[in-house]
Formats: sequence, structure tokens, C-alpha cells
Amino acid sequence: MKLLENVNLDCLSELIHTLSLTTGSCRLQLKLESYSCKMTGDDKKLLRHITNSSEDTGLQALSPPNLGYGYHSPTVTGQEQDACSTRTFHCLVSTLNASFRPDYDFSNAKSEEFCRIPNLNTVTEDIHNIFYTSLGDSFCDIKEHLWNTIDKEISLQECSFYSYNSDLDSDPYGDCLWYFNFFFYNKKMKRILFFSCQAHPYGDNMSDDGDEDMYYSGTDMGSSDIEY
Repeated sequence: MKLLENVNLDCLSELIHTLSLTTGSCRLQLKLESYSCKMTGDDKKLLRHITNSSEDTGLQALSPPNLGYGYHSPTVTGQEQDACSTRTFHCLVSTLNASFRPDYDFSNAKSEEFCRIPNLNTVTEDIHNIFYTSLGDSFCDIKEHLWNTIDKEISLQECSFYSYNSDLDSDPYGDCLWYFNFFFYNKKMKRILFFSCQAHPYGDNMSDDGDEDMYYSGTDMGSSDIEY
């Protein structure tokens, strides 16, 4: 996986983080990162590890989604189990490794620790509820900009959507108040956009200051045909 530089995604992450410091109920730590799915040497080793660690039938079992912030449980009784291809599962794990290394290694993650989100509306509704609760009315000012920026990078209507179910013990989400993460996977573009957010109480390693208005500079705030 190769990180694709995108200044608009970086600025948007900083903007939401800064809004959380000035108007929010907690401090938000975000990742908005775009990755090429072209495999590196480490990715090829991981794919071999995945195929050798299980009876690879070409499909990997997933857990049903269980949405709502602070959410994600790896098992939900009574729901039909989903699945994805081994290649897709490999891309999800590789994305986590690329985003959180060297502090965390997800190479031994199980496919049941991930879930597929049924559609874009489910993703946007969940994110909107979280950010409205955390940022209040200030989120209204950036909501359209958020999705326009993401859409330009990943073409949302062509994506499938996944999430990682934290075990809250051995991964980066264990020490936060709540979290979410979503993978926007565009198979045609061979690209994944990783959108992760962790909430921390004020005073927890908080050393940021500055004016959030600066982060609008150089970004396109135009409208989009996609409804959010």
C-alpha cells in the first residue's frame, strides 16, 4: 500500500480537529488517508501469510455491522454472516498496517474483526450523528465540504464500505472515549480511503492551537450532485 498525498484531506483532518478544540465536547484525532492498493514487498508477504494461515477458499467471513459511535462488536446474534474476497481482506489489513505502523501491527487480524457496511447512506448517517453530537452546529458549516473532498479522491458511488471492529485492548482504539473507522474501497481505481476518528478528553496530550479558518485555504468548497 502506498500513501497518496492529498493536501485537501490533510487540511480537512486538521480543520475538524481544530473545531473539536474550540467548539466540541471532546478532542478528535482524525485520519483521512488515501492509499493505492498496488502491493509492495511487505504487502506480498502479508498476502502469503493470510493464505497460509487459513483454508483459503477465496472468501473471508465478515461480521455483521453494528453501527453507532463507540460501537462495533465482532459478533451480533441472529444476523446473516457476510464475506469478502481474500484480496479485499488483504487490502483492509494492509491499510491498517500502513496507517498505524510502527506502533501497531494488524497482520494477525481475523476477517471476523471486519464488517461490510451496506451502503453509503448508512456510512454518512453514522458519521453525521457522531459529528453533530461532538461538534454541534459547527459541523453543518463543513459537512458538504467533507463529502465533496472525499468524493473527489475516491468516487463514493463506486465504492464498497467496510469497518474494523476494535478489540479495545491491543489496537489504537483502546484508550479513547469512542471511535469510528471506515474503509472506502474503490476496486476500479485500486484505491482505499481510510477515515478514522478517535475521541479523547480535553487535556489528554492536547498541545494544538491555531485558527481553523486557515484550513479552508486552497480547498474547493463547491457543491456536489451527491446527497449526504
